[in-house]
Amino acid sequence: MAIKTSYLANHVRTLKPSGIRKFFDATAGMKDVISLGVGEPDFVTPWNVREAAILSLEDGYTSYTANAGMLELREAIAKYVDDYYCVSYDPEHEITVTVGASEAIDIALRAILDPGDEVLVVEPCFVSYAPLVTLAGGVPVIVESKKENDFKVQSEQLEAAVTDRTKAIMICSPNNPTGSMLSKREMEQIANVAKRHDLLILSDEIYAELVYDDLYTSFAAIDGMKDQTILVSGFSKDLAMTGWRLGYVCAPREITQGMLKIHQYAIMCASTMAQHAGLEGLRHGRTDMAEMRKSYRQRRNYIVQSLNEMGLPCYKPEGAFYTFPSIEATGMNSETFATRLLQEERVVVVPGNAFGDSGEGHVRCSYATSMSQLQEAMKRMRRFVEKL
Repeated sequence: MAIKTSYLANHVRTLKPSGIRKFFDATAGMKDVISLGVGEPDFVTPWNVREAAILSLEDGYTSYTANAGMLELREAIAKYVDDYYCVSYDPEHEITVTVGASEAIDIALRAILDPGDEVLVVEPCFVSYAPLVTLAGGVPVIVESKKENDFKVQSEQLEAAVTDRTKAIMICSPNNPTGSMLSKREMEQIANVAKRHDLLILSDEIYAELVYDDLYTSFAAIDGMKDQTILVSGFSKDLAMTGWRLGYVCAPREITQGMLKIHQYAIMCASTMAQHAGLEGLRHGRTDMAEMRKSYRQRRNYIVQSLNEMGLPCYKPEGAFYTFPSIEATGMNSETFATRLLQEERVVVVPGNAFGDSGEGHVRCSYATSMSQLQEAMKRMRRFVEKL
């Protein structure tokens, strides 16, 4: 009997590993490393949020919640989204609590895509977007944002990429890895493309609270777009709750019910303890969010100035906690630059091409680390660049 050479499905076997994790794992065993690689706040989850989780355990809340999440939490999410995004959602039928925003994106794609459906994926973008489209049976169609447009995709680019198989447009604003943020006018122009072609917008708004110099607008708040928007967000970035794995997704009732079917079979429900923590964060976390945002703004201003001064041109990000400087002047590609910087100066950055081909010639530097660490990292990077 012939032995199979591989039991893996073809579409899984051909998936590329995360370019972020590659450099993170490369630091194992290395000493005196400063990581600007992983997008994780250096803050600890606020004490009152942690305490709420501890109290939930002490009070015996260790059972499953409703599949969609605790109704009390969904009601708090609805209030928060209404207050901050100016969009109203029914907490009973239009909100699902998920295991991080990543699960929300996954179940959204699996709920809306039939085999062969196309999704316009704006790059550079978070590493999971295109692979999750593929795993859901869809076809990712890459639309590259350009550095000359500050990495903001143009509506004409999206219009040109639409075919009769296009089902959705996938966008993250503020963007990971570039920190760029679409203006309301730019969002309206993209919304018009979605309306003309009856497309969904899958909007990853996980960095919505980390906006520094402008007002935030959600795609769901654009006139006429609520029923064509799947709004994804969570608690990881603004409340420093990455390890809690708590997110949520707001969508029209029919889509929510579809996502809930997948969620209940694959996950059952998000962690009960994490849900109690998230509830406390929504109710009493605004001060902590503001303090963290203030610190990130200071770090952003410092790192952007430092990178530009050392000859690595850097767009000033409007949100998130990433910079995306050009390293073209060094004559190296992004992979070589990141590898040598790690080997020679013990600083971790992520090659821009990890986020799509349009990211080549850049590296992502996260400033979600302490100012003292940033200062030392910039000192080392300057030394590295000057040697070149």
